[in-house]
Amino acid sequence: MKDSDRKALIIFVVAVLVGALVAVAGSQGGATVGGFPLFGLGVAAAFLIQWLAFVPAFKAQTEKYYDLTGALTYISITVLLVLLTPGVDARGLLLAAMVVVWAGRLGSFLFRRVSKHGKDDRFDEIKPSFLRFLNTWTVQGLWVVLTAAAAWIAITSATRVGLDWWALAGFLVWAVGFGIEAVADSQKGRFKADPANEGRFISTGLWSKSRHPNYFGEIVLWIGVLLFAVPVLEGWQWVALLSPVFVALLLIKGSGIPLLEKKADKKWGGEREYEEYKKNTPVLIPKL
Repeated sequence: MKDSDRKALIIFVVAVLVGALVAVAGSQGGATVGGFPLFGLGVAAAFLIQWLAFVPAFKAQTEKYYDLTGALTYISITVLLVLLTPGVDARGLLLAAMVVVWAGRLGSFLFRRVSKHGKDDRFDEIKPSFLRFLNTWTVQGLWVVLTAAAAWIAITSATRVGLDWWALAGFLVWAVGFGIEAVADSQKGRFKADPANEGRFISTGLWSKSRHPNYFGEIVLWIGVLLFAVPVLEGWQWVALLSPVFVALLLIKGSGIPLLEKKADKKWGGEREYEEYKKNTPVLIPKL
């Protein structure tokens, strides 16, 4: 077995194990159906959906439906948890709406982007390997679980707390993060659509304040979801704290910023305008 395949297999096992531990912890004090914890079933479904989608994707050697599958996983499981959890209150319904709105916007945006470009070059070296390509889908399952954990735990929790200042603060933070991410994506989309910008990097709008404002917005909005869910978390349900932490680590240290920075350096490194942009523009947190 190649070292890359061995590493992918280890990550696969770790991802599934972490998902199982989160399922057990987040299910404490939560609703059940047929004797099974709803949150745990949601976690299992998140992985199962990715593995089912992987089969035709590997056969066709395409990543076209990768992001769309992730978005639909968020939406379908969130809606099912709302429908199956008895006595869902306003907090649970609003959390579900926040997740669905975010997933619907981002999923459709990413799907349109990959459809326009035909592929995502991050997958070029991964797709031919069964284990490595499977691993990307498995990690997406874990990504869905960990990011949505706070919302899903609060939705299925037996504890009910009326809307309060936590809810207001959480919604406002979520709205700010959602707005930043949506505006940043829109600005970059319009920039790339202009033939005059062919081969150039974007340094206007929010992108003049941060080199990755969309990722900043993503992290902020999941902090908002956690704040919204805080009043109903008890005991092991505090595993929901992993939600924004995981998002931040994934984007800052994992498949987000490092890959894009490396790609940008390879393309524009050494150019005076680009080097000035890097020097004067923060990587993530926007400058005021």
